[in-house]
Amino acid sequence: MRVLVIGSGGREHALAWKIAQSPLLTKLFVAPGNGGTEAIAENLRIDITDHAAVIAAAKAQNIDFVVVGPDAQVVAGLGDDIRAAGFACFCPSKEAGQLEGSKSFTKALCDEFDIPTAGYARFEDEASALAHIYTHGAPIVIKADGLAAGKGVTVAMSVEEAEEAIIDCFSGAFGASGAAVVIEEFMEGEEVSLFVLCDGETLLPLTTAQDHKRAFDGDTGPNTGGMGAYSPAPVMTEEQYDFTMKHIVEPTARGLAQRGTPYQGVLYAGLMLTDQGPKLVEYNARFGDPETQVMMMRMESDILPLLHATATGMLKGHDVTWKDAYALTVIMATKGYPGDYGKGSEISGADGLDTDDLTVFHAGTSRDGGRLLANGGRVLNVTALGNSVKEAQDRAYRGVDAVDWPEGFSRRDIGWREIARERT
Repeated sequence: MRVLVIGSGGREHALAWKIAQSPLLTKLFVAPGNGGTEAIAENLRIDITDHAAVIAAAKAQNIDFVVVGPDAQVVAGLGDDIRAAGFACFCPSKEAGQLEGSKSFTKALCDEFDIPTAGYARFEDEASALAHIYTHGAPIVIKADGLAAGKGVTVAMSVEEAEEAIIDCFSGAFGASGAAVVIEEFMEGEEVSLFVLCDGETLLPLTTAQDHKRAFDGDTGPNTGGMGAYSPAPVMTEEQYDFTMKHIVEPTARGLAQRGTPYQGVLYAGLMLTDQGPKLVEYNARFGDPETQVMMMRMESDILPLLHATATGMLKGHDVTWKDAYALTVIMATKGYPGDYGKGSEISGADGLDTDDLTVFHAGTSRDGGRLLANGGRVLNVTALGNSVKEAQDRAYRGVDAVDWPEGFSRRDIGWREIARERT
């Protein structure tokens, strides 16, 4: 099978790395790829926002199957256009992708199908949104309604912080994504992510993970696209998992099918484990980043037939197996991220670190001859396996410390919640 993976981040490198292990694969391409994917695939330097260019490349390379990674391409309907051109494609439809592309779409779905989530209100003007927070106070959650690269959410612990977040949205900080704002009640609890494959009818649960959104140690600093993750997340009990499948995931898939927009792809449910039970924080309509990196390290099964069966409505009867181990990934980012940062700094020591228990996935990298250069905010994902979260963490940070990159930084406490529980 000739496969094309769309994207250039750590998620796409991890997916490509896992697909490359499949005996079903005959040739792998990544568009546009990065400095890491070129070692396992042929990078195609095309503009993935140009759907005609993507389709032309698929035709030129006789592609059998396309896997779309980034959220922006899901929401833009790239999967629909690829399917219309006659290719099998792992990507939800543009309609179903509104689960991620519009916070208010998902909230309305929750209302319609009685899915537990935070109370909310939607606003299209700054004055009304400000009036709402002045009435309800803080803590409170402010969300840009559309995509914002994981940075459009503010958990405001004061009215002043909420006020600033609302003004930022309506002043254009997130472009068109902030033209409307969803304001939610603050939920107490611990966040966890659950990933489930859905072919429009059949659901195949994958695994859990826990991300670390804040930029700095101790969960401080601004929100980012994710600074690290580990999987599985034992904080989610079997009872909570069963509740989530029955009352959140299954009604979502059933509801979308009833609406005539069946979901085919991976459902990424962000959950809050509250005293009242799990509640939906938000859905993402693609694999997580950096959660994919830890999931792919743990997965025993061949991922290619799973993705293809999901895309073609043939998931029934498939199963997935996992290594009896934890995986943990640490993001190495350019100093200044998630704000302004420079590009072009040289990275040494990242090549040659891979072992059976450690893999360095690339995100914002490029190569200039033999030099590896930083070309983005989140740059490297140092990912390790261990018999405990602490062992995986120790192994990952040994990998981080072997990388010579003065212009980079990372959090030093990825996995801290679970490690604290392990100690007790």
